[in-house]
Formats: sequence, C-alpha cells, structure tokens
Amino acid sequence: MVLGTAGTRCIQSSESQFVRYEKITQKRRQLSNRNMSQESSYGKWTVSSSDESEGDEKTHIEKPSTSSLPSFGHDVLNGPGYTCSDAWKAAYRRKLSPVKFDSKNLPSKISSPKRQKSSQEDLGWDLSSSDEEEPHPNGQSRQPGKGTVKEEKCTSPKEPSEHRSRDCQPPVIPKTEEDHEASDEAQEPWGVLDEKNLFRFYLTKVSGIMSKYNSGALHIKDILSPLLGTLLSSAQFNYCFDVDWLVRQYPLEFRKKPILLVHGDKREAKARLQEQAKPYENISLCQAKLDIAFGTHHTKMMLLLYEEGLRVVIHTSNLIQADWHQKTQGIWLSPLYPRLPYGTPSTHGESPTHFKSDLISYLMAYNAPPLKEWTDIIQEHDLSETRVYLIGSTPGRFQGNHKEDWGHFRLRKLLKEHTSLVPEQQSWPIIGQFSSIGSLGADESKWLCAEFKDSLVILGNCGKTQGQHDAPLHLIYPTVENVRNSLEGYPAGGSLPYSLQTAEKQLWLHSYFHKWSAETSGRTSAMPHIKTYMRLSPDFAKMAWFLITSANLSKAAWGALEKNGTQLMIRSYELGVLFLPSAFGMDTFKVKRKVFSENREPATSFPVPYDLPPEIYDHKDHPWIWNIPYIKAPDTHGNMWVPS
Repeated sequence: MVLGTAGTRCIQSSESQFVRYEKITQKRRQLSNRNMSQESSYGKWTVSSSDESEGDEKTHIEKPSTSSLPSFGHDVLNGPGYTCSDAWKAAYRRKLSPVKFDSKNLPSKISSPKRQKSSQEDLGWDLSSSDEEEPHPNGQSRQPGKGTVKEEKCTSPKEPSEHRSRDCQPPVIPKTEEDHEASDEAQEPWGVLDEKNLFRFYLTKVSGIMSKYNSGALHIKDILSPLLGTLLSSAQFNYCFDVDWLVRQYPLEFRKKPILLVHGDKREAKARLQEQAKPYENISLCQAKLDIAFGTHHTKMMLLLYEEGLRVVIHTSNLIQADWHQKTQGIWLSPLYPRLPYGTPSTHGESPTHFKSDLISYLMAYNAPPLKEWTDIIQEHDLSETRVYLIGSTPGRFQGNHKEDWGHFRLRKLLKEHTSLVPEQQSWPIIGQFSSIGSLGADESKWLCAEFKDSLVILGNCGKTQGQHDAPLHLIYPTVENVRNSLEGYPAGGSLPYSLQTAEKQLWLHSYFHKWSAETSGRTSAMPHIKTYMRLSPDFAKMAWFLITSANLSKAAWGALEKNGTQLMIRSYELGVLFLPSAFGMDTFKVKRKVFSENREPATSFPVPYDLPPEIYDHKDHPWIWNIPYIKAPDTHGNMWVPS
C-alpha cells in the first residue's frame, strides 16, 4: 500500500535530514581553509566535539524525533527488547516496516532534476546507494524526480511465485524465527571437523549461500550440541542478548542447566534484561562494571562446563538471531579441556601460550563474585593443548608494566616476544578489518599511525627499525554498494554503526579503506561483523600473525595513551585470540586461497575468510554511513534505507 500520513512523515524526516546535512557540511566547507591536496577530493573539516567521546556499537548520536516515525506500534518505535545500537534499532524498524522503492516518482526535494554536486559527495559519500549514472536493475536509466515511496507488507508466501516480486522476500527478523532456523540445525560430525581444522578457527553458517560454503561452518546450535559434551552449566559473555532466542539454541535436555549472562547493561537496559531473564529460574546475571564513559561490555565468549571437561569459545556474534543468520562471523573453539586429577596444583595444566593464567587474569579483572566460581573451574582443568594467545581489554587506566597486559600494548608485547624478523618486513602490509569505527583524531598521527600502528608493526625483539612505519596499512570496511547488494539489504548496515558525526571528523581515514569481498568463503553478500587483524607478505601468500577479536577500530576498544604516554586508558571490555606461527611450529603461515575449496590445500594453510589482496575504494565507492538515507536505488529486497 502507498504510505499514509505517518509514512509521509518518515520520508519528510529523511528530507529534513538531507537539508540538515547539506547546511552543516556546506558551512564547515566554507570555514575550512586547509589544504585539501592530501585528502583527495574529500576535504577536511574540524568540529567542536571531543575525540574522546566515543563508543563502538553503542554509538552516541543525536536522536531523531519519534514524531517522525511511522505509527506501527511500540515495538517499531522502541526497537527490540534488548540492548543494541541506534543503528541496529533503525535496521529493526526498517525490517518490520520496509520503505519500498519505486523509480517512477522519487521525492523531488531529495533528488532534484537540476542536480548539483552535494556537499555529501565532497565528503566522500552521497545520499544515495550509488552514482547517478548507474543503470536501474530493469535496464532503464533512473530519472530523478520520478517515483513513489511505498511502505508495504509482502504478499502471502502461499501466493504463486510469479505474482511475488523480489521485494517480498522474508525479512531478516521474521515474526516466526523458527522458519529461518531449519537450515541451520544440521549438526556437523565433530571428529571430522577436528581433524580438518588445525587452527580451530571457524566461520558461522550463513543462510542463503551455496551449501558448500557452509561445510565446516558452525551455527550456535552446533556449539551447544550434546555432541560436544554433556553440559552441566555455561556462562555467556556478550553485548547484546535475546534471552528467549538464546534459550532455544540449547538442546532440550540442557535448557534447565545454569546459565550465567555477563553483560554491561545499566539502568533501563539492565531492567529490560532482568525482565527477559525472569521466566527462567536457571538464568542469573552478572553486570560488568563500566566506570569510564562510553565504554561497552563488548566481549563475546562462552564458557561451557561438561561432565567430560571444559570448553572455551571466543567469537564475534551477539546473542541474537540476526547475528547468526546472514552475517560473516568468526569463532575460535577450544579443545575439550579435561579435568585435572584431584589434588593437582592449580598451576598445572598451563599451555605454552599461558592461556590458562591469562584467561583467569581476564576474569579476575571484572572483580565480580559470580565469576569467582568460573575461575575456580578453570583452575581445575588442563588447558595445556591451547595454541593461541589471549588478547583482552578491560576498562581502566594502566601505568608501567601493567600497560602490557591489555589492549594494543598486549599485542605489541606478544609480537615482540614470539615473532621473528622477516626480510624486507617494512613491505609486509598490515590489514585491519572491522564493523565499527570510533573517533580516531584529526589526522593519522593522532593515534592510528602512531601508537596503534607502533604495536602492529612489531616483528621480533629488535625495537624500532628504520622504515618500520613504511609498512602499508589496509583497512577493510564495507561500502554502501556492499550493503545494498547484501543478503539482508540495507538493514545489514544496522550492524555497521559508523555515523556521519564521526565520519565527517576524520575524512583522512577513508583513503585507507578497502572494499569487503569474500568470494573465497562465499560470503561477499554476508556483511562482516567479524573483526580481524593480520600481517601479510607483499604477495599475500604468507602471514606473520592473525588475530580474531571483538575489538573494532577504536581507542575505546584498543586503548589510548594519556599523560605523555605514561598511561594507557581503555574504556571497553574486548576479547580475542592471536595465532602465531611459532605456537604451531612454523616460521610463517601459508594463506589458504579457497576457504571451502574441494581441492585440498595443506592443513597448515590458514583460512583467511575474505579475498586477498583487498581492493581499495575507487572514486564511486563510499563507506557505509548508517544515519543518512539511501533512496536512489533499491536493495536486494526492493527497499530503500530511511533510518529515522
């Protein structure tokens, strides 16, 4: 149906956003007298807000007036009943009430027939999903000033397919989730998986891609399967919880077992989580302290205690259905750790990577009584088979040697102690891939290519070497076209909460950006929520190290130096695992070219989940910015993106 008054207000709101962005950026451009030669055509502006006021998934931005939202009820206005970013709330609303695309009559105020280059394009993005010359999917050129905006419900699934358009594919968060989960429930033969996967690094299953690309991938139900062990209790550390959905992921026989949810919610959000958990007597909550502003509890980990032993799972997915459905996510799954014989000293069962003591230290940093029981459990088990290093962040201000325990200084310490020099190492590129970006400062020298890169370039115990900072830095972050053409369509951008307010302060950063492409794993159309960092040879065939983590590209996650470099300040909880060749008896890792290839590559090849070398943005590419409208071209569901 055509939009009524409420839907018209929604579009009018997007028009007012457009005008607002035009005025703001035009004024800043007029005020800017800086040389733009080093910033290409993007320019460079300053704003008054502090670079320190940052978060990752919990982005703090100006809230749109609820009066401009369509009146679809309480759920549409307020979003899901769990903690999530404003970007995800916008995606949730659009999934429930999509704004349909019709090229016949686009609003003239948003796309004027007499088109002038907008200031948004000067910033490096346009208020559309693609450049104007791109043909419409039906082969016709798009004509500005022609089209109607519709907000429709799909026709019944029982209607013959020839009468259903591609617009009417089911939304990512359906009203009946179980329909989507059928394809995810097939469980893997664990003995075979273990034999094939030396690194114990997995991707999550993705609905809607070829089945061969899910062979060896895991759904959460695989992780919680009785095939892994007879569960006694579990702890789930995460940012975002849908408690009802989470309980359904446990096998029936385990749903009454004790579950501890470790979260960072406060006030109203905490009350909502308590209300979610209230029907389940076996669920208890543990609140992580967040005493520094704009911090989040972003760690994603499972502790699984079985009759047969203990397992640790460190991953990148929130505990909501959408994160396990059509996104690229990563998992490290530990071996089954056996219980130590009764009376064995707790110092036994340590691995060469000190994983046991590091995990206990991480849990102790919460200073939370409910986690004392889990530190005791870990003490009682043999973790000696672990071959990865733990890299965590916890909120605080750290001085002296304590800086080396957390954040990017922890990574720096491990690379210094456990890697070796390589020939021509200054030409070995660093890759960072992430789903959110914090405020990084007015230019690259403020943090990214200073203290952060100082940590990532280290190879071996040699101190700083001449040319070390010449190492190329490639940052992978999805373009608008990546999101538009994804399985989820524009709502996939709800998990990529890079805001205009942050982006316009750091236009210099966009020259480092590379597109998301993952043909090697069949996941180009599955937007990444995984976060990875690595160091590769110039031909991208060998790898010096690989990190999977919850940490996005932000000072809140990795830490930033204060007090003339004597103090490291971290806002958030983060956790990841570092793979170093020395722990596997190698000098370097060989990169596996096809993650799910039928042509067997050596088991010692590391499965990087996206395409190498990454492709840099071209002049038509713009980074996904969640809080501006994209209305000039439809996504894969025939919809536009109107975030308010």
